[in-house]
Amino acid sequence: MYTIDKISTIIDAESILINKKTKIEYLITDSRKITFAAVSLFFAIKTEHRNGINFVEEAYRQGIRNFVLQENTDTGKYKDANFLFVKNSLIALQQLAAYHRSQFHYSVIGITGSNGKTIVKEWLNFLLNDNYKIIRSPRSYNSQIGVPLSVWEMSKEDNLGIFEAGISEINEMENLEKIIRPEIGIITNIGDAHDKSFISRQQKLEEKIKLFQHANTVIANADDEQIISALKKNTAAQIFSYGKNGSPILRITDIQKEQRETTIKAHYKARKTSITIPFIDEASIQNACVCWLAAIYLNVDEKIITQKMLQLPAIDMRLQVLPAINDCTIINDSYSLDIDSLNVALDLLNQQLLSKTLILSDFYKNDENNYRSIISILPNKKINRLILVGREWQSYHTELKNKIEVVETYDSTNDFINRFQPNKFKNEAILLKGARSFHFEEILNVLIKKVHQTRLEINLSGIVHNLKEYRKHLKPATKMMAMVKAFAYGSGSIEIASILQYHKIDYLAVAYADEGVELRKAGINVPIMVMNADEYGFETIVEHNLEPEIYSFKILNEFAAFLQKQGVAQFPVHIKIDTGMHRLGFEENETDELINQLRTHNSLIIKSAFSHLVGSEDPAEDDFTKKQMDIFIRCCDKIEHALQYKFIRHIANSAAIIRHPKLQFDMVRLGIGLHGVNYTPEKLDLKTVASLKTTIAQIKHEQAGETVGYNQKGKINKATTIATIRIGYADGYNRRFSNGNGYVLIKNQPAKVIGNVAMDMTMVDITDIPDVKEGDDVEVFGENLPVQRLAEWSGTIAYEIFTSVGQRVKRIYVEE
Repeated sequence: MYTIDKISTIIDAESILINKKTKIEYLITDSRKITFAAVSLFFAIKTEHRNGINFVEEAYRQGIRNFVLQENTDTGKYKDANFLFVKNSLIALQQLAAYHRSQFHYSVIGITGSNGKTIVKEWLNFLLNDNYKIIRSPRSYNSQIGVPLSVWEMSKEDNLGIFEAGISEINEMENLEKIIRPEIGIITNIGDAHDKSFISRQQKLEEKIKLFQHANTVIANADDEQIISALKKNTAAQIFSYGKNGSPILRITDIQKEQRETTIKAHYKARKTSITIPFIDEASIQNACVCWLAAIYLNVDEKIITQKMLQLPAIDMRLQVLPAINDCTIINDSYSLDIDSLNVALDLLNQQLLSKTLILSDFYKNDENNYRSIISILPNKKINRLILVGREWQSYHTELKNKIEVVETYDSTNDFINRFQPNKFKNEAILLKGARSFHFEEILNVLIKKVHQTRLEINLSGIVHNLKEYRKHLKPATKMMAMVKAFAYGSGSIEIASILQYHKIDYLAVAYADEGVELRKAGINVPIMVMNADEYGFETIVEHNLEPEIYSFKILNEFAAFLQKQGVAQFPVHIKIDTGMHRLGFEENETDELINQLRTHNSLIIKSAFSHLVGSEDPAEDDFTKKQMDIFIRCCDKIEHALQYKFIRHIANSAAIIRHPKLQFDMVRLGIGLHGVNYTPEKLDLKTVASLKTTIAQIKHEQAGETVGYNQKGKINKATTIATIRIGYADGYNRRFSNGNGYVLIKNQPAKVIGNVAMDMTMVDITDIPDVKEGDDVEVFGENLPVQRLAEWSGTIAYEIFTSVGQRVKRIYVEE
């Protein structure tokens, strides 16, 4: 640990120090992730749309007493806190991490590339952890903030570091190189990720390999001539390569794929060698070759390499949030156990608005330091129940019972399953975190809710990514309202609202009061606008602190009368102005009467005025959009002038945020764009959020002259292989997709619908798709088959496709 005055010197800060000898162990950039406040240092980092200084007070309330700021602030109300003032808080964080890195002289591996960085890092950890005590990046901590936080964890107990470095713009890698300073470099590949930030693929490659500026050795694919050429030109490192062509150190001579595994044969130093891995896809084969060569370079015994390659785990890059028995939620992170990834998973657990249970196994290596670290962490993580699986934990049982409400122990996974009682798990969030050898997937199987195999996968990281992408286009002071009506476009209102609240959304909007009540009961406390208020919901709205849209004189007078009767004053409402949609709202010629009535009602106050755009995504509608804007401004100006107070103005939807920045006003409303759908001509870096998937129930082989489905609509003209998939119109799969009008993807190849879509099943033609088996996954829409395409087939819009997905379809939430 460093003292605060030592850190002040390292980052060249001007300081106000109450206690110069305060010791710092943890670095914090997020006030939601504070565990050990007394020994933590909070960096108030300023970004384009978020200023860390706004969270100083919150961090102080949670016990933080050490701060790094890049702006002056009134420190008078924090009289017992230490403050370090710097020109740039992010640079200061990186300087501190770089200094810390310089204190250690063991080998460090730095990994970069467009894809595969995290898998290579995790597989290397798996291959090397018998030979080394490894410190590595947790999950995908490879950014300008993630890398310094990862490197800060280096300690004298370790003897090998493995860190990822990712960049999205030029001039970023120099910062990360100074922090990581790898002795050994690995470059996986160069793909199209973040292409738009670089002039060319070559420029991106040259930026990435700046990580190896001081490396001794770089491991790379000899078959990628662009990478090899760039390394030779821009680094002095020895190139340690694998591949089929050229003169690699590890020459790949043969690759044999079986049904579930691949054998890779090679020559190393004129000697034959081989490995077998439990994967058959090309990405896994390339990643395994990188790891194989790295293990050889680090002198791992060939027998250990061979044995462990056969056991390589599937690395799920995402934390899955799944529905479980008795209204529980499961966070599945059961493929590995270490302190850093546990902390990441616990942060996600703390976002869940339920009682919290942690199911935890023994460590793969029973190092007492690991157990002691967890014992120190857990009391600060708001865990209500701790379930320990493995005999090593039992010696700590008494100590833990003094720190956590409920502690249970089981000898093994089988012991847990044999003694499992479903009624003991109700209305709670459960984090499943275990070492691979404990096979926690068996525990997952008894806890998970057994429902329809068709599922809608919701990528919560995609939601956050898209939120940030739109925020990039906002003026700094512009607020954002997120639309979570209609079950959050079919994705699940509570889950989406929870992640949005966690990421500081300003407002939420629902269609009906009942939707708002559901969010309030789930612990959502951000302001919520109700867009379809009526007299039957007034009491509910007031009771649950919801804010109604007022769109007519009838609703205005009825709600004002209700408030007056209840003795409520200045209740917030949102005035809907009809600027051309002609659906709901006050028209411009009604503004004077609206003002007169608002003046008589002191029971309510305007929180915002807003309107709906007719065609903001369509350049052909730009003149009408301009007309709507003018009407909106005139109405708002007139109301503000008459009432003598200001209110929030908002008219811009997802498309207008991008195409009409002048319409941002005080707030924007983000709806379909949050889910990765962009209807504007402009290109955006959006991620697919929702993926509808199912499985194959049965495969049949039919001959010419046969028919398929109701009314014999599917005519077979030649020998045809038919797959029946577990989805029908009751799940939201439209009957318009029948008879070849739509297709699904199986093994990423199109399989056309044959015959009519039935209520629960659909038949597709898989004749030309090889190696298909019953039980295989089917993509109905998602990353490879955009939802917009299904909308085109059925003559509708993506909104309808999303909201049509039936409630019996299981929603699975994943976080990368």
